[in-house]
Order: sequence, then structure tokens, then C-alpha cells
Amino acid sequence: MTGLPSRRTFLGLAGVSAAAIALGTGAPAHASTPGGEDVPADPFKLGVASGDPEPDGFVLWTRLAPEPLAADGHGGMPRRPFDVHYEVAEDPQFSRVVRRGHAVASPDLAHSVHPEVNGLRPGREYFYRFRAGRSISPVGRTRTAPARDDQAPSLSFAVASCQAWYHGHFTAYRHMAAEDIDLVFFVGDYIYEYAINSVNLWREGVQLDKVHDAEVRTLEQYRLRYALFKSDPHLQAVHARAPWVSTWDDHEVQNNYDHAGQGVTPEDFDRRRAVAYRAYYENMPLRRTSLPHGPDMTLYRRLHWGRLADINVLDTRQYRVPEKSILGARQEKWLHNGLRSSSATWNVLAQQVVMAQIDRDTGPGQTFSDDQWDGFRAERERLLALRTPNLVVLTGDIHRHVAAELKADFNDPASATIGTELVAGSIGSDGDGAPRDAYTDLWLSNPHVKFYDGRRGYLLGRMTPERLTSEYKVVDYIRRDDRAPVATAARFVTTAGRPGLEAL
Repeated sequence: MTGLPSRRTFLGLAGVSAAAIALGTGAPAHASTPGGEDVPADPFKLGVASGDPEPDGFVLWTRLAPEPLAADGHGGMPRRPFDVHYEVAEDPQFSRVVRRGHAVASPDLAHSVHPEVNGLRPGREYFYRFRAGRSISPVGRTRTAPARDDQAPSLSFAVASCQAWYHGHFTAYRHMAAEDIDLVFFVGDYIYEYAINSVNLWREGVQLDKVHDAEVRTLEQYRLRYALFKSDPHLQAVHARAPWVSTWDDHEVQNNYDHAGQGVTPEDFDRRRAVAYRAYYENMPLRRTSLPHGPDMTLYRRLHWGRLADINVLDTRQYRVPEKSILGARQEKWLHNGLRSSSATWNVLAQQVVMAQIDRDTGPGQTFSDDQWDGFRAERERLLALRTPNLVVLTGDIHRHVAAELKADFNDPASATIGTELVAGSIGSDGDGAPRDAYTDLWLSNPHVKFYDGRRGYLLGRMTPERLTSEYKVVDYIRRDDRAPVATAARFVTTAGRPGLEAL
């Protein structure tokens, strides 16, 4: 009997060598690539990025692509490796360079590099840039996290999700790029896998080649889809503005991971996951610890912002067992252990789907969505039973802004409030949106939901040892152009030691 490839062999079958991976995260000083200076002109059209800051460093990212929308997914790059040099400085003029190095951009990883920079000072702002051949990249701004024992005075952040490029302009990112933020949390649906055609191409003023009118399934198609979305200048500006802490939801692979509903075998879906995960790694500022191994990729992780905040980045998609687990046993144990041992003032969960109970029956009965934490109530009860101090859940997925309180008993409005959930509306998905829509009354009929708005935008937050202030930023339209002004639809404060939401 002919056996199918094991999950362990997927990476090797995909042609990614250990050397390509290692050199892409930072090549030794003596390593050089023959012909590596013969780089096509203007290779930085997908911008630059940084992510996952630690007290002594961060990961940098770029991907060489002089022709980002080349149909073969290789961005117009020759099929050979190239040296990519980087500099990190204390000033945007690079008069005080503190680190230099290089990585090798290999065709195995779509000519992306992920150099991990360390040995820097904690709690500091830095600037970085890349050089490939004769071309210099745009300058990016990033920062290190505070030292672990430092009571950092503040953390300013933005939360974004659900950026369907074809549904409208990334106006929200145009405004986010002007915010003074330390971090961006992206909580899922960086790309969408659907075919793009006249039915869903609502972003006015653009035309696309027919190569985009196909559901994304192959590695080349996933690479091209990332290139299309990342070609947006406002998204590139936010990546260059601050380090990102990213996780995925479902559309980075397929809507709801519903392979059975499309008649796809588990083995074929594993193959699709393998190429989708590889493209995700290639296009995001992730450390080598998140390198995929075929259809498996460890994306859940923990970061610290001194003693001010512990940040738990979750993956509520990959390990699901219907009606049993949304996290999987290993991730759930990791999360609970981290929350129990935390001594930070704030405990943050950056994750995908709504945690608060949302009864979708406005009458006497109860109806819940199985795609959110409501479909895994026992697991949610175990998590909330920990009574984690100053629990803040950052969520995306639903394309609407929502602010909710997490309750000891969601069916009893008088029960204790034990956490706060802040749901960021979409950057682009579902087009223009409106303050009220067909779901407004349903969501607000749940008494622990304190705010709902159906427009596009992002969440802006600022934590101090005393309080968390959250602002819901909205734009009125995105389809016709990117010029809509930004407004604050609601502001809340959550006081340390007193979970819940107070409107400002």
C-alpha cells in the first residue's frame, strides 16, 4: 500500500532547506551569496516590518519583490538567493547605527528574510532599513520591550483585523499610521482566500488581472494574494510605524477550515494548510520559533511589557475539536499556567473570536454561534474561573466594533464582572458599514454588551498601571476612496482592580 506523506515530511517535500531557513533569519558575518549583489531594481515594493519585541531586540522583515503581482508568486525575482543587509540605529538619519548584519533571501521562502536582532537596550525606540544590491528600503520604526522587572509607565497600542483588500480602501490604516503607538495587535484574517471578481471587487479605482479570479489553494496563489494585500501603501505605513504582534484566524487558509463541507479529504486539506502556513510565515514579521512544519505551526506565544502587561497571543483556529475544544489541550494548559503565574498588572489575550456570550435569540430562547467561544462553553468557564486579575481580551473576526464585559455568569447580569473584551471592527471587510445595522439590536440585547458599531476602523488603547483607556476609531466609508476622516465613536476606561467598562 502506498502511504501518504507524514506531517513531519511536508517541509522537506516543499523544498525548504534548513540552511535557507537559518540564513533567512540572520547569516553569519563571513557568509556571502555568489552574485548576491545583482538584485533587480526597486525590490522593496512590499515594504518593511518588525515584530514580537523582546527587551533586547525584535524580528525584522522584508520580502524582495520588484514585480509584486507577478503571476508565479515570485515577485519578479530570479530563482536564486540574494544577500540582504540591514542596519538598526537610534535615529532615523542613521547617524547612530548600533547593529549591522545580513540575511539571505532565498527563493525557497519567496525571497523573504526574518533577521532576529538582539543585544539592544530595553524600552527604546529604534529605526531600521535594508539594502539589497543598490537599492535601499524605506525606513521602519520599531522598539524593544521594557525590561522584565521594569514597571513600564505605559503601553499604547492599536488593534486591527479583517482586511479584505477588495472590499474597500485601507483608510483606517491611513489614520492608524499617524497614531503614536508602541505595538499593533493584528488578530486575524490578514488575507482572504476567495476569488476576486466583479461580484466582490468594491474598491473603486482599481483593476485586476484575471489571475486573481480564482480561490487561493496553491503556494504560488497564497504568495500572490499576500503581495496584493501588502501592496497597499497604508498597510505598509503601519507596518513601518510600529512592531506588530500577529495571529491568524481562518481566512489565511480557508473560511472556517470547512474542508469537509467542500468535499476535501483531510489529507488534501493538510496540504493546503501546509502551503498556506508557509506563505503566512514568508509574509509576516515572525521569529523562527513560529516556523511552520508542514500543516503545523506554533503561533501561540507570550510576550511581556515589563511588569505592566503579560501578552498571551492565542490560536483559536488550528487546534479546534468541534464542541470540545477551541484551544486544544496543550495550548489551554500553557495559557492557564501562564495566567496563574503572572505578576503583571494587566493580563492580555490577543485572539480571534468573541469570548463573551452572545445570545442570538432576542426572545425567551437562547441561540449561540458555534464558531465563537459560545461553542466551547466548558473551556470558557475553565478560563474565566481562574479569576485572572485585570483580564483584557482583544478580539476581531466579526467586522464590528463591540465592547463587552466578561461575567462570572452571563445569564445573570448581576453576577461579578471578571474581565473586559474589546472587539475591533474590520479594516476593510464588508465595505462601508454603518453605525447601526441588522445585528445592532441583537448584540445590544445582551446586557453585558456595552457598545456596538458597524463601521470600519480600529481600536486604540493605552495602558498604565492605573487604567486602560480604549477608543473606537471609525471611518464612514472606504469603497470610493481612502479620504474619509476618522472619528472616535466611543471611549471607555477600565480601572486596574475593577474590571469592566466605564464610558467616557
